[in-house]
Amino acid sequence: MTDSLATPPADPSADPYAELAVIRRLLHESRTWAFVGLGDNPDREVYTQAGLLQKRGKRIIPVHPKAADVLGEKGYASLADVPDASGIDVVGVYRRAEHAGEAVDEAIAAGAKAVWLPLQVIDEAAAKRAKDAGLDVVMNRCPAVEWALRR
Repeated sequence: MTDSLATPPADPSADPYAELAVIRRLLHESRTWAFVGLGDNPDREVYTQAGLLQKRGKRIIPVHPKAADVLGEKGYASLADVPDASGIDVVGVYRRAEHAGEAVDEAIAAGAKAVWLPLQVIDEAAAKRAKDAGLDVVMNRCPAVEWALRR
């Protein structure tokens, strides 16, 4: 694992987990995003990011141990509890870096198509496992910022 406070490189082409084609495809062609760490606290960044993508037409699935309904969507305690989890296009991993690997492994097991680790959530080993399993991976990027840059 690398420094969890790392900032994205100035040149995105130098970052294997920030491929512009993948970012564009995930933002514009995906339909369903599961947000690991999304609870009912509107002060958390994950709540903001999920709300923004929901407003842009994405179906969101809250995944949090409390399994609370969030933003009008049914919540689940884990990705394994989501019915037909293989229909998840992107799993946003809004957990601390030291816990990200577990969520990435759950995404792989659930049959998700991609994982997105936001800013400061960096786990190189987990990202490699996801890539090796055939998932698209974006790491250390903010969906809202990338959306604004790639419209």
